[in-house]
Amino acid sequence: MLYPFSALLGRMKYINRWSLMRSTRRETLSEHTADTAQLTHMLCLIARRYTHTPCRPKTVTVAALYHDAPEIITGDMPTPVKYKNEGLRAAYKALEAESALAMAAMLPAELEEEITPYISGEILTAEEQRLLKAADRLSALIKCMEEVNCGNREFEAALAQQKKALEEMHCPEADWFMQHCLPCYSQNLDELTRGGK
Repeated sequence: MLYPFSALLGRMKYINRWSLMRSTRRETLSEHTADTAQLTHMLCLIARRYTHTPCRPKTVTVAALYHDAPEIITGDMPTPVKYKNEGLRAAYKALEAESALAMAAMLPAELEEEITPYISGEILTAEEQRLLKAADRLSALIKCMEEVNCGNREFEAALAQQKKALEEMHCPEADWFMQHCLPCYSQNLDELTRGGK
């Protein structure tokens, strides 16, 4: 018997994000997922060290690796459509949940049982879900910053929206990251390698 789950995950590299916007550089779902996982791990470490928020960095980071996996089946729904109204948001959430179950079913039953809570996010506490969501937003914010820094005005409104959304999350870990780490994303290689302490 063949199990296509991993091969299907490998298709994330073919799904482009920001499909309604002109980008100076394409961003794939695979790239976003890797960035979000790294940011999630960092936010969890910040949580444990500085804000003393209880969390499991390894568990949350693994969940981050699967957080957008349902989009392999659904595609990346543009934000203005996905969040246009509560009806569309609820319908899309239901579609994502069905997609997650369909993907997990592409594994042997024993592995399906282990991986489903990561794809669905059910394995996470409310605090951990907040950290993952903040990392997801930070990844989007960084993409918007990169585009605007390249002179692409197309992303100016999205940049403002992502900043506002992060502020409204009231996530002290994301606030810490934005104060101490985010400014470095505007530095060139020489500035980065000289260190910022």
